[in-house]
Amino acid sequence: MVKPVLKWAGGKRQLLDEIYARFPAEYEQYHEPFFGGGAVFFDLEPDDGTVNDTNPRLVNFYRVLRDHPDELVSRLRTFDDPDADPDPAQDFVDENWKGKDIGEYFYQQRARFNRRAYGDGEWPQTAHDRIEEAALLLYLNRTCYNGLYRENSNGGFNVPIGRYSDPDWVMADRVRAASRTLADTDIRNEDFEYILEAAQTGDLVYLDPPYQPMSATANFAEYSADGFGREDQQRLLETVTQLDNDGVSFILSNSGVMYELYDDAGFLVEKEGATRSINSDETARGEVDEIIATNVPEEERGAHGQASIADF
Repeated sequence: MVKPVLKWAGGKRQLLDEIYARFPAEYEQYHEPFFGGGAVFFDLEPDDGTVNDTNPRLVNFYRVLRDHPDELVSRLRTFDDPDADPDPAQDFVDENWKGKDIGEYFYQQRARFNRRAYGDGEWPQTAHDRIEEAALLLYLNRTCYNGLYRENSNGGFNVPIGRYSDPDWVMADRVRAASRTLADTDIRNEDFEYILEAAQTGDLVYLDPPYQPMSATANFAEYSADGFGREDQQRLLETVTQLDNDGVSFILSNSGVMYELYDDAGFLVEKEGATRSINSDETARGEVDEIIATNVPEEERGAHGQASIADF
C-alpha cells in the first residue's frame, strides 16, 4: 500500500473496504477517469492502466511525480516555512497579481503558482517550469488551510495559509513510492469519455466524479456540482452503460441523490456512509450519504482483503 501524496477533498480512503468488496475476482488493466488524490489507485498499486483528470495542474503534478521524483524532492527541500518573510530573490516580494500586499512566504509562492492563471502566455512550457509548478502545488497543498484545493472563476488558486506546527511538504519517501506506483501508468488530461476507447473487455474502471453531498430530500433534478452538472451526470451514466455493454467491469461512487438514477438503469446500487474531513465549512464535515454502483455480480466478486485506512 502506498499513501497518497496530496490531500484532496472527496478522497475515498474511508470507503476503500466498500469499494474493494465489489472488485471482480479477476480483471486485466485498471483505470481511474477521475483521479483526484488517487486514494484507491495508490492503495491498490496496479501495474498498468490509465488515470485521468481534467485539472491540468493536477495532471502536470502526477506526470512530474512519475517521471522526475528526485528533482521534485530536491526542489521541495528548498522551500521555506509558510510564515517566513518572502524571498527577495523571487518574484512577488511585495504584491500579488491583484496588487495586494504579500507579507508571508506562503502568499509569495501562491502568487508564483498562479502564473498559469494570470500570467501572459503559456506556462509552464519547459521541463524546469513543470517541475516548479508541481513542487509549488505540493508545497501549497501541505501548507494551505485544511489541505483544500480551490480555484476562483479565473483559475487562480485562492486558499489561504494554514496554521501547522510542523508541516511536512517534502515527504521524500512517499513521493518516491508513489512515483514507482505510477511508473507504467498512462496519465491523461481529457474528458472522462476517453475511457470508452481506453478500457477493453475484462478491464476494471473505478469512477469517482465530482459531486457534493446533498440533503436527504434532494433529488437528481436539483443536483448540480460545480463544473459537473446534470448533463455531465447523464453522460456518465451513458458511459458506464456502454462499458457494461463492452464487457468492462465498473465501480462508481457518487452522491446519495444518484441512487435512483443507477438503480433504474439496472445496476447494483447500495448506500454507504463516508466521513468528510476536508471542507472549508467545519459544520459540513462529518458523515454523508454516498452510493456505490457496479455491474459486478456478487458471485463474480473477489476477496481483495481488508484495506488499510491510514491518516494523511
